[in-house]
Amino acid sequence: MNHMLKATDIVLIDGAPHPVGDEIADRFREGDLIIGLSGGHLLHVPQADLLVATSAVSQSVEAFDLLKSVASEQISQFFHSFAQKLEDDAIFAKIKTCNEDDVASALQRGRSTTRLILTDAMRSDMISALHTWGDTPHVDGAALESVDHQGWSVTAAKSSLGVVAFVFEGRPNVFADATGVLRSGNTCVFRIGSDALGTAQAIMNLAVLPALESCGLPVGAVSLVESRSHASGWALFSDKRVSLAIARGSGEAVSQLGAVARQFGIAVSLHGTGGAWMIAGEHADAQWFSNVVINSLDRKVCNTLNVCCIVRSRAFELVPLFVDAMNRAALLRDAIAVIHADSASQKLMADEIRSIEVHNLSVNELGTEWEWENAPECSLVIVNDVDEAIALFNRYAPSFIVSIISDNEAELEKVWRETNAPFVSNGMTRWVDGQFALNKPELGLSNWQNGRTFGRGGILSGDSVFSVRYRALQHDADLHR
Repeated sequence: MNHMLKATDIVLIDGAPHPVGDEIADRFREGDLIIGLSGGHLLHVPQADLLVATSAVSQSVEAFDLLKSVASEQISQFFHSFAQKLEDDAIFAKIKTCNEDDVASALQRGRSTTRLILTDAMRSDMISALHTWGDTPHVDGAALESVDHQGWSVTAAKSSLGVVAFVFEGRPNVFADATGVLRSGNTCVFRIGSDALGTAQAIMNLAVLPALESCGLPVGAVSLVESRSHASGWALFSDKRVSLAIARGSGEAVSQLGAVARQFGIAVSLHGTGGAWMIAGEHADAQWFSNVVINSLDRKVCNTLNVCCIVRSRAFELVPLFVDAMNRAALLRDAIAVIHADSASQKLMADEIRSIEVHNLSVNELGTEWEWENAPECSLVIVNDVDEAIALFNRYAPSFIVSIISDNEAELEKVWRETNAPFVSNGMTRWVDGQFALNKPELGLSNWQNGRTFGRGGILSGDSVFSVRYRALQHDADLHR
């Protein structure tokens, strides 16, 4: 749009007219972009954010073309070189200083720093992940299947996809995740949460760019959108040169970013609302149940236990054990556990209720993800049987993780068959992680809000971002239809 806006100007969204309004009209300048989303919501993208995102994508597009002629060994060496830079104590000390500045700024502004702090454990995990990618076979060109005919053959092969755009929350270790797409011949451009921008810039300048250069890879193979503005993320996801848009963070922000990408015809992989469910069945082992509850509540991430269903026939025994497990998980964090419980559960809590914070739970709240910082928080509901628990999961859960605690094969199989969940287990919920489960750093747990995914698993990893191309080799000149 290259003219000034008035508050009464109309934007068509889904065929319906929507006035621009005073706020956007006052801020709009020539060269800015207005994005209309379903529901009548308008987003204003200033020209400065458009330019910074466009520049980063342009570098990534150019690098993708150059990457096609790069040997796979060079890409392997990049990952090892990147890891070696992080292993260098002198380099890491400089990165750590920038991270400490980011953390101090975030604390001053009352922001959460749970995932922002670049700990020694995070450093170690990043290094391990990068070496894993360095040792992983290259994806581009790998055969999926081949069909031989008389005089000719057809091979389906994995092929690079293009520019992969990311918008991540403020976690420094996203570099090991995002750069993984180079393993499949793609390039990446991303915007990190504003709280971690200083850390991201330090990692780029001190580790990523030197590693790319030393291995002969184009510097645009990994590009950072250097902006703290949310609008730069919208600008990134509105660039039609992007082949895949990946968003991770809070549910509302992720949904909005996904809507922007879809508006511009870009494929999306969204990783937002979380919350795992656990079902204690008729044949649950009590001690096993207690242990896996504790181990599902060590920290708040998307695969943390959020709702626990206990069958009525075992409630008298297991509800106090659940409360005790919540208590023990909270004590490890020097906190007081918070339980949202239905009336039947509360009647069975007995003396344990004095040591926890209890809230009344309505059935509609089973769809709520409790976003806790330090004090473990979970919903507890009594169900008549496993069938009722499955029905509640399929109605209220985000179609994500379900754990069935039972020593009975029929109960285990029933939950596996009937829940609309891509991740099912018989123990702790925290196993759902690409690095932990598959030894592959994950880009995210993709599109599991829709339950079972089409033609692929729910763990999106660097070597699973590919297109499929078909190559025919004809040996008979007289081949015809």
